[in-house]
Amino acid sequence: MENSSDFNATVPLISAEALRAQIVQNPLQACWSWSTAHVCNYLLGIIISICGNVLISVSLNIQKYSHVRQAQRGSKPYYTSGMWWSGVVLMGVGELGNFAAYGFAPASLIAPLGCVSVIASAVISVVFLKETVRASDVVGGSLAITGTYLLVTFAPHASTHITAHLVQYYAISWHFLLYLFIEVILFCILLYLYKRRGVKHIVIVMLLVALLASLTVISVKAVSGMITESITSQLQLIYPIFYVMLVVMVASCAFQIKFLNQAMKMFDATEVVPINFVFFTASAIVAGIIFYQEFEGLALLNIFMFLFGCLLSFIGVFLIARNRPKIKQQDRTFIPMDKIPGRRNTDKVQPEAKTQTYGSLAAKLMCNRAGQTDD
Repeated sequence: MENSSDFNATVPLISAEALRAQIVQNPLQACWSWSTAHVCNYLLGIIISICGNVLISVSLNIQKYSHVRQAQRGSKPYYTSGMWWSGVVLMGVGELGNFAAYGFAPASLIAPLGCVSVIASAVISVVFLKETVRASDVVGGSLAITGTYLLVTFAPHASTHITAHLVQYYAISWHFLLYLFIEVILFCILLYLYKRRGVKHIVIVMLLVALLASLTVISVKAVSGMITESITSQLQLIYPIFYVMLVVMVASCAFQIKFLNQAMKMFDATEVVPINFVFFTASAIVAGIIFYQEFEGLALLNIFMFLFGCLLSFIGVFLIARNRPKIKQQDRTFIPMDKIPGRRNTDKVQPEAKTQTYGSLAAKLMCNRAGQTDD
């Protein structure tokens, strides 16, 4: 098994300051030179992630508009609408873009860029769905945009090519095995509290999602990176670690969606969205630091400004998502029998199911007589 220095030696890494200096002096030559290929991949990953998140927000608003239109017409189910299916297709394309972005840029950067989807969704809902602009939307959007700029500027720029041998080496490293052991213990404790003890607090559910999301980020970046490496350089799909990571990715995504759906049933979306974004981003950053060692060699100022950008994005998403307008429930078209004034013994209006008059015309006559005697 190769050691860490061998892997790092195969991929030349240069500092972010040197990369910026080369790009400023001669942008064309720097972009096309082999030594700055990482910068091009870095920018490509950012662009793909931003476009993917914008497509996701557009798809969600298209599906929302389709639901509203179908509810007004009240004729056919929503899944018969071509507009709804176009939203589903756009969401698939956006998620595919996010998946591809992990193969070009660090996971600790791609995950926080999910705030772009929240910002774009707020803008689209105001422009096209005619929702009211609130002061918290403006302040939250400004903070989220500022945080995104800090993330892109101070995130780790250096990245290595993800190969099967590199993933194998990272997977058996002692710090990842210790992290995985702690994560499994925490997951079992939280699952015991949630399933056996019946603790239905939102933090418990979202922590379960976050622990699964950590494995999802690790496996998604591994699978995406190995596919990218197979297309651009050397085939990586022949190694068993690729299929191990593929299984982990599918399983963690499935259980993550399961717990998210349960959270959406028990709690309001204005609570689930910001908490899920914060927990998912934090778990992705920790996974990138521990498994892929993305913060290795990063300056202290860069780390501080990166974390500050994450904090601004968290606050911005919280301000945008909180107190969003809720869907009104349909008004009841009936009055409970026990609420009718002047009615007594209403529990005896409906005959017993075991009697011969149950469900017959005689039962209706008995109900009418009972109503006359009670007046």
